[in-house]
Amino acid sequence: MPELPEVETVRRGLEKKILHATLRGVTLRRPDLRFPIPPALGNLQNTRLNALRRRAKYLLMDFDNGQTVLVHLGMSGRLVFADAATPPAKHDHVLFHFDGEDVRFNDARRFGVADMYPTVQEHTVPALAALGPEPLTDAFDGKYLLTSLKGKKSAIKTAIMDNTVVVGVGNIYASESLFRAGILPARAAGKLTRAQTDKLAGCIKDVLTEAIAAGGSSLKDYVQTDGSLGYFAHRFRVYGRDGQLCTVCGTSIRKVIIGQRSTFFCPVCQK
Repeated sequence: MPELPEVETVRRGLEKKILHATLRGVTLRRPDLRFPIPPALGNLQNTRLNALRRRAKYLLMDFDNGQTVLVHLGMSGRLVFADAATPPAKHDHVLFHFDGEDVRFNDARRFGVADMYPTVQEHTVPALAALGPEPLTDAFDGKYLLTSLKGKKSAIKTAIMDNTVVVGVGNIYASESLFRAGILPARAAGKLTRAQTDKLAGCIKDVLTEAIAAGGSSLKDYVQTDGSLGYFAHRFRVYGRDGQLCTVCGTSIRKVIIGQRSTFFCPVCQK
């Protein structure tokens, strides 16, 4: 599933080419993805794209007619540019027609989301209402994290993947951040000290920033808007490396299941 760095990379790729461009129309090639697509989205036309935002793993496109289009890439979704004259691919489900070029939402597994709402009513959108702070802002730091984890008995990896605690820290980046912070992923979240939450918050910021700079991580379906791959996977220190040697101490990386997700760690470097 595309995580925060992948979604932010897509946002930046779109912004370079279509920010302030005019959307001429939208083609809906099916009525639903994970949820029904509002039919009114297909009526959106001749309106200027004022802003491209990201909130957690959601892409938000604000148009000058007061409407915002929300897109979630789900498990296999892609937003890619295509020449308007090129016939849609099999899984191109939503086509945004800008002058001479389309942005196409391709989603083979159809776990993605395409929605639309009045921008001024964003605070009422259920998908966005309960989200925690963005990890790359000043609102997220060790002090905040310590307070948020107080009394939690769940594993720290599960806790930092909870979007009400902090948004966008998916499975890959949770494992990588905990390795850098030297914290076992199964450790009870409420047992961390302030020094540990300071370090963990900093590592989360570092890992996400580096991943964005590398264009995200391409494992299965994810590509950037121009179809190119993300290269952060080449820098993984633990994720997907079970049985391989730790790059720091030489111990074999281990894999366990926490919260139904594959979790990778070094039993020596992480305490």
